[in-house]
Amino acid sequence: MIDDAIASVGSANFDIRSFKLNFEVNAFIYDAKIAQQLTAAFDEDVTHSQLLTPALIKEQGHWLRFKQYFSRLLSPIL
Repeated sequence: MIDDAIASVGSANFDIRSFKLNFEVNAFIYDAKIAQQLTAAFDEDVTHSQLLTPALIKEQGHWLRFKQYFSRLLSPIL
């Protein structure tokens, strides 16, 4: 949300891959009420999230870590 009045919703990330390779799009919404609703929805999502710490990563099983490493190999073509 920008200045409690404008919201940007979409898939774009601020990196070279997103700008050059990916077909991503964002919508800018110029409506304070909708911007506030989106902020409330985001804040609600945060309450259901969990901080990923190095300790939690170490607790992950070998199979999950293997899938993550393997997926990272494919990331240039995804």
